Amino acid sequence: MLRNRNTKIIATLGPSSSSPSMIHSLFMAGADIFRLNFSHGTHNEQRKKVYHIRQYEKRVGRPIAILGDLQGPKFRIGKFSNSHVILKNGQRFNLDLNNLPGNHNRVFLPHPEIFKSVKPQTNILIDDGKIQLSVNKVSSNQIETEVINGGKISNHKGVNIPKVFIKTSSLTEKDKKDLELCLDLSLDYIALSFIQKPQDIIMLKKIVGKDTAIMSKFEKPLAIERMDEILKHSDAAMVARGDLGVEMPPEEVPIIQKKIVQKCRDFGKPVVVATQMLDSMINSPSPTRAEASDVASAVFDGADCLMLSAETAAGNFPVFSVEIMDRIIRNVENDISYRQLLNSKPVKLEETTSDAISAAASQVVNIVAAKAIFTYTRSGKTAIRAARERPSVPIIGLSPERLTSRQLALVWGVHTIHALEPKSFSGMIENACELSKKEKIVKKGDYVVITAGAPIGITGSTNNLRIAQIN
Repeated sequence: MLRNRNTKIIATLGPSSSSPSMIHSLFMAGADIFRLNFSHGTHNEQRKKVYHIRQYEKRVGRPIAILGDLQGPKFRIGKFSNSHVILKNGQRFNLDLNNLPGNHNRVFLPHPEIFKSVKPQTNILIDDGKIQLSVNKVSSNQIETEVINGGKISNHKGVNIPKVFIKTSSLTEKDKKDLELCLDLSLDYIALSFIQKPQDIIMLKKIVGKDTAIMSKFEKPLAIERMDEILKHSDAAMVARGDLGVEMPPEEVPIIQKKIVQKCRDFGKPVVVATQMLDSMINSPSPTRAEASDVASAVFDGADCLMLSAETAAGNFPVFSVEIMDRIIRNVENDISYRQLLNSKPVKLEETTSDAISAAASQVVNIVAAKAIFTYTRSGKTAIRAARERPSVPIIGLSPERLTSRQLALVWGVHTIHALEPKSFSGMIENACELSKKEKIVKKGDYVVITAGAPIGITGSTNNLRIAQIN
């Protein structure tokens, strides 16, 4: 089942979309990857979702990736006596370690690490930035602030502290339990939230091992400042625009998005653009024109994948949301300016045979009018390198490793197939020709380009490129 587009779609599963029939409908509508959001749902519910996906995967005969998204250290205030208060600009308001219900003068903040990290003049944002406080004085158990932007503040609202390093682990106790489940269920990707430094990724990799891929979520300014170091240790990345938009001025977020997408392409790391892409479709069967433009902009940027969150997890129109995102992506990718934009952003190649072969393959398909690039890969790196070039034809990623086949579902332009590895390079060519006919990519007389490594079965040895004509 070859998708007639390159940019992939992630659908988040939740109350609106976790049944076997909904998983089938979402996949047929265009979802390539399913996301489990560990901020919601029980472990038993997550197990059922994975079971249904894997059973469906067997029926459809195509590798499907599953992303486990850890909640991370989300900071929240406590409760108020009357569920909420109204704060006025200029008034004094305290955050403290007293767990009594709050009032118009104070509220419980159950995070001692924040008291150790903030200083006078630090800005504290509450409820996605709707409330802004400025720190006047800090003690071991109280933060005295002045209200800069007031308004209604209610129970358990989230707290953001931009540009301040919070001395806390990126894995909470809840995350550790959720991580155990992710590994037990053999999920393909694990997304780490609220990263502040590359050591957060290094620590997670030690726990996870080499098989499961780690996706770094960029949602804090501190992570943006250390982008290169974080990407170096990551397998994929996500532009998590929700919290990023809270902690940074909104006018900077589109520019940051473009920088992260291009940097990921340079590094050869798949990148996801996420949050509020079709937000109005939670309650409406059609998106706003601004949302359609937002989706199109991410496609023009060259993102590998776009993500639907509440739209599919809890919305009233989960299948419509995927269908419309699919339609927007196809329309953009069929526009001549899309190819012109991709070609105007060359990637920085390494001085390796693998990069040389992948770059050559992208050029060869244009010269001989080939219909597809076939890459044989154990680790997935060959297919990812081919995708970095953003070729004008589909990339067929063939791997004997089921995990690799699933992980490639996230990568731009790659149609992934779990296939046995031929014993010879001539066998690879013959296999590629047969598969291209089976997948209805080609007809007699068409050309395909094949890249692989010799000796066969050695990771990182891509050193062969062949042009084959279909008989």
